[in-house]
Amino acid sequence: MATISPIAFFRSPFPTKFGIPRQSGVVEGLRGTIEFVPRFRSIDALRGIEGFDYLWLIWGFSANEGAACGLTVRPPRLGGNRRMGVFATRSPFRPNGLGLSSVRLVSVDADAENGPVIHVSGADLMDNTPIYDIKPYVAFTDSHATARSGFVDGNGWQRLRVDCDARFIRLLGESEAETLLGILSQDPRPHYHDDPSRVYGMPYGKWDVRFTVCAGVLRVVGIVLRSDC
Repeated sequence: MATISPIAFFRSPFPTKFGIPRQSGVVEGLRGTIEFVPRFRSIDALRGIEGFDYLWLIWGFSANEGAACGLTVRPPRLGGNRRMGVFATRSPFRPNGLGLSSVRLVSVDADAENGPVIHVSGADLMDNTPIYDIKPYVAFTDSHATARSGFVDGNGWQRLRVDCDARFIRLLGESEAETLLGILSQDPRPHYHDDPSRVYGMPYGKWDVRFTVCAGVLRVVGIVLRSDC
């Protein structure tokens, strides 16, 4: 049996799975970097990559190692109440634990420490996620504008309205706050949670973000520095 090893690791503001967008591209301002292992830490491996706007990342659900994988799963988009075949979904609980994401290529920093480093946006990866391959996104073969999307077509994701006090926005800065509010609007709670009195905590970068959700409105109730930073 063939084995695969990481070519790189992803650096993200998400130290845990909680809060990560459920699909790539839904929060375009979310930044991350790709740092290569020593064997591939050469600008020669990236020659020509600057000519592409998007990349495919093939990566591993490292936080799910050892988790059970069944033939059917309950997609969050269906409220967690209906089962679909695992191969008809993008569930993170898969036979081989592989993920596929399309991300926007922002820049390549050839002079970075341990470079070259690829800067991307719109990724849905946790910090320290192993990346097994990178391929360029090619529009004329990879884009299918009229394609059907199964149960996704009839079950649009309902964004939450986010209420965030101006003092928290000033604390983060406008750019980082805009990205965070976009993440929160995707409803980071597990699909089976619906307790309006519960205060959730989400680690994001150096911050611990605390919020409640009631009647379609997510209210940020606190943003403090993480104790482990």
